[in-house]
Amino acid sequence: MLNGKTAIITGGSRGIGKAIALEFARQGANVAILYRGNSEKAEETCQEAEKLGASAICIQCDVAVLKECENAASLTAETFGSIDILVNNAGITRDMLIIQMEEADFEAVIDTNLKGAFNMIKSCYRTFMKKRSGKIINVTSVSGIMGNAGQANYSASKAGLIGLTKTVAKELAGRNVCCNAIAPGFVETEMTEQFMENERLINEIPLKRMAKPEEIAHLAAFLADDMSSYITGEVIRIDGGLAM
Repeated sequence: MLNGKTAIITGGSRGIGKAIALEFARQGANVAILYRGNSEKAEETCQEAEKLGASAICIQCDVAVLKECENAASLTAETFGSIDILVNNAGITRDMLIIQMEEADFEAVIDTNLKGAFNMIKSCYRTFMKKRSGKIINVTSVSGIMGNAGQANYSASKAGLIGLTKTVAKELAGRNVCCNAIAPGFVETEMTEQFMENERLINEIPLKRMAKPEEIAHLAAFLADDMSSYITGEVIRIDGGLAM
């Protein structure tokens, strides 16, 4: 259980991020839900978390901008007293074959998915060091392990996130801070709606279905809990066997 812990979840208003925020709330954590644009969805998620008995705040933050990340971390610490868990979930896609991909589309995905995680970790780094405890969970993807045609930007960002995870794990291990990554396959969210009826794709998954966001959240909750205190630097696939 996460009673009394405080968690920041980026991209926490929808999809996997929302599921993680609500699971943490269900387990007794205070949650800071970071979102970039959709304040209505963020407020809805905050209200749902509060109905579960949690204290929750919504913070508008573009994770690609370091100053906004620093402000979000400061506001969370001021509101709840500290930060115990950071979940870097914010991510975007701009899919296109390399020959057609604009430089701006490559940069936008790297800035949000990879630089955004770096910015949030940097913004919480001193807090974790001083506390001599903490959990950092980076949401990567099997695309960062396998690669995926048409996703040079996304796959590169998610592969980079794996390298970032292992580096942070080594840097902060001496301070009793664990950093791990979750690598989902296809998950039933707005981002994958176009693939849900694709039989060929589903048949490539050994379990013959997409994951529910809540299944990703259960793994995140385990990594955020003290039960996983001897796990760090790991990349855990949760993909129905897709990347075996």
